[in-house]
Order: sequence, then structure tokens, then C-alpha cells
Amino acid sequence: MDFMLEEELIDLMTFCLQNPDSSEVSDKHKRITEIGHELFADGGIDALENFFFVLKNRITEEIEKDPSPMRSLWNGLTDEWQY
Repeated sequence: MDFMLEEELIDLMTFCLQNPDSSEVSDKHKRITEIGHELFADGGIDALENFFFVLKNRITEEIEKDPSPMRSLWNGLTDEWQY
């Protein structure tokens, strides 16, 4: 399950970074937020931190763009996650 979510997040974030003006970005952001809820429910703040660490490294390496601004899509899940 985690591997599938990781791959989906990679695809979603990569799309958003490569197509910032697309009309699909809003829907992709909603799905990223939903996945954040699933991750947090399953593994708490540690799951969010671990997933984002992997996502950032892979995306930065693959397309040379930083997905860090999308961390804020998971704000509100817990007081510990404020970006």
C-alpha cells in the first residue's frame, strides 16, 4: 500500500511541478491532501515526514524541481505539521 501511495504522490507532484498552469492542478492537490490524510491516519507525523523526505529526493533527482511548497497541502492534519 505504501509503495502505491508513494508512486501516486510522485506522479501527482511531478505533474503539478511540470504543469503549474494546468486546470488539473487543483484536483491533483486535492488528491495529494487526501493521501496525506491516509498517511497520517496510518502512521502519524512520522509517516508524513518519511514520505515527504523520499518524495523530495526522488522528484528533485528526476526532474530537478523542489516539491517543498506542496508540503503545505498537509497542513491542518496535526499541529506538528505547519509548512
